[in-house]
Amino acid sequence: QVQLVESGGGLAQPGGSLRLSCAASGFTFSDYVLGWYRQAPGKECELVADITSGVGRTNYADSVKGRFTISRDNAKATVYLQMNSLKPEDEAVYYCRAGPIPLDPSGYVCADLVHFGSWGQGTQVTVSA
Repeated sequence: QVQLVESGGGLAQPGGSLRLSCAASGFTFSDYVLGWYRQAPGKECELVADITSGVGRTNYADSVKGRFTISRDNAKATVYLQMNSLKPEDEAVYYCRAGPIPLDPSGYVCADLVHFGSWGQGTQVTVSA
């Protein structure tokens, strides 16, 4: 069955870096849009970045442009999120998602969107000194 497993979360200091990975199985990885989303307490689900199939066009939230980089390795069926210059406001649970098209999560919490594509279980990112 379809499975997405995130790893790489944890504690980082402000200004620090983390690299998230999401290993996928059970579907043709290269055919799907891959995205990273985050959920902070009391806030809406936010699309952090996504990357298309084929040419791998990327899209970033304004809040992370220039700091985060999404990439995919189709041979390894893995999508990555390199997070640099972390800020306290980046603290959230980060989810990866695979779907046939991009997903705009505006107005929803991530838990309400689990039927739209395939989602991982999430990984906590904490940014604190």
